Amino acid sequence: MKKSFFIFCCVLISISSHAQQLYSSKSATISFYASTPAEDVEATSTRASSVMDIKTRNLIFRVSNTTFEFPKKLMQEHFNENYMESDKYPVSTFKGKILDDVDLTKDGTYQVTIDGSLDIHGVQKNYQTKASLVVSNGNISAKTNFKVKVADHQIKIPTLVFAKIAQIVDLQISAVYQPKK
Repeated sequence: MKKSFFIFCCVLISISSHAQQLYSSKSATISFYASTPAEDVEATSTRASSVMDIKTRNLIFRVSNTTFEFPKKLMQEHFNENYMESDKYPVSTFKGKILDDVDLTKDGTYQVTIDGSLDIHGVQKNYQTKASLVVSNGNISAKTNFKVKVADHQIKIPTLVFAKIAQIVDLQISAVYQPKK
């Protein structure tokens, strides 16, 4: 009886210590901006989610493509139906790793490099980007931006609107992580 209680306590300690290294963000912001001579296109989703393991420095972002909001509803409709094909590819993800050896349990500002795979429109492509992480009072704020080439993710742009749609999109991501309980 004492042995099984001891094993149970060890398992509980192991689970709780692992949970303390997981941080999550349930309302991460992902926005993009693309400019052409004909028209600027921008959209934002504040409903992305992310989890970061501060021990392994692995992280993942996930966003439903239909949560992006545009200034014009017609743009949003075209984005989901014609370009992203959101009914066929409902989610975009980024799975990556912080390459720098940083201690995210200590308050401070850290400039890091993140390497990972971005899956948009069913196509995965590797990206490497710089990010700023600010650790304060047990929370972690993260910000990064990088450029995504539309053609790299096999997003087709009809020739009729080719001049209105940028071929390279500026992607901005920000999240505030809290310890996962």
